[in-house]
Amino acid sequence: MREFDDAVLECFLENQEQLFPEPVAETLDEADEFLQDCMAVVVDSVSEIMEYFDEEGIDMEGATDDEILDADEVFDVGDGRYLIVEG
Repeated sequence: MREFDDAVLECFLENQEQLFPEPVAETLDEADEFLQDCMAVVVDSVSEIMEYFDEEGIDMEGATDDEILDADEVFDVGDGRYLIVEG
């Protein structure tokens, strides 16, 4: 059973090269397995992205919302959610 829904997996498949020099997954199942392996998370807002980065010790203090959303690790799912993948 997949941990991530199709919208999240399709977002990652379409945009994975923003974080990796070449594709790391080609199918939804491969994407799901990869995201599970690297402990990816889905959050519902920019403030939750900030909380995640803060918990992980990534300094984003003073960054604007646009700068946070432009981080290579952040994928906009398109439905108000964001996928965070550490490369």
